[in-house]
Amino acid sequence: MLKKCAKSILLGLLITSFAAQAKMIEDIAGNKIEITDDVQHIADLWNANNQIVLLLGGMDKVVATTNYIQRNPWFAEVYPRIKNIKALGSGRDLQTEELIVVKPDVVIVPSPMMVNEVNRAGLKGVLAIFNDFDGLKKTVRLTADIIGDNAPQIAESYIQELEQNIAFVAERIQHLTESEKPIALHITGRESLTTIDGGKTIIGDWIRKAGGRNAFPEIDNATDVGLEEIIKANPDVITIGGDSAAQAIAKIKQNPVWQSISAVKNNRVYANPKGVFMWDRYSAEEALQVLWAAQIFHPDLFKDVDMIAKTQAFYQKYYAYNLSKENAQQILKGLLPLK
Repeated sequence: MLKKCAKSILLGLLITSFAAQAKMIEDIAGNKIEITDDVQHIADLWNANNQIVLLLGGMDKVVATTNYIQRNPWFAEVYPRIKNIKALGSGRDLQTEELIVVKPDVVIVPSPMMVNEVNRAGLKGVLAIFNDFDGLKKTVRLTADIIGDNAPQIAESYIQELEQNIAFVAERIQHLTESEKPIALHITGRESLTTIDGGKTIIGDWIRKAGGRNAFPEIDNATDVGLEEIIKANPDVITIGGDSAAQAIAKIKQNPVWQSISAVKNNRVYANPKGVFMWDRYSAEEALQVLWAAQIFHPDLFKDVDMIAKTQAFYQKYYAYNLSKENAQQILKGLLPLK
């Protein structure tokens, strides 16, 4: 009888111990995934989400990243260890055999197809992707749940700051009529100058929140619309993302076909800021993007906003990085770090 009792107690302790070592998370698609309660090894194979992990203080747990992040000069400037982390693909593919070797507790990926592939390899795949600010907040909280430690507290502090920035802009522009909001065109920054991001994207969300009207409200990500359509839309402001925005601006200004467009005539063509990740898409630095966009859309209403100081404060608070004034200016112009 005593032996049976002892066995029952031991079994109960083992079950309790197992329960304490595991937790259930829910990814962006609503999939429930059981992971270890003490995640120590993360493979983050979504380019943008690496920046969220960094912001939440979890980058030391990352054992696999992407080629894009490893080559990002700003990421290496803020977090030099990124150069020594295994880079596995572009963020749109999987190198399953190499992924297994690094033994991740969790693999964060941006597509359901990649989740399935990760799961078939016997690993824990987690979907993280978003198209608006609500999705950004959900992704930040999901990533914080994975990291553990004090990441959830950092996540809530960040989300509060994001919401405060959005509310600040909303209060300043609340008196504007629709006709007083500029028509904004966002060019992705890819090779084609006519590949744009429309209203059904995170870009569309920050354009609306910053007091603009998307030139193509019914279009999704990275869609080629043709130059004739852009001329017809006649945007008041053009923003250009990606790594080659400066070159794209030069091409636009040199091409006489673009000269009839209001934004070009009035010199309102801007390189989108780009730091640890591009501010325009899928980045927690969207908290700064909405302020920057509001200022270029409505310079008179936001002339008191010091974007250099805001950027420096953000990098100090979330990355513990002392960003110089000169390098803050580089980020705001979409340029590489000054050495």
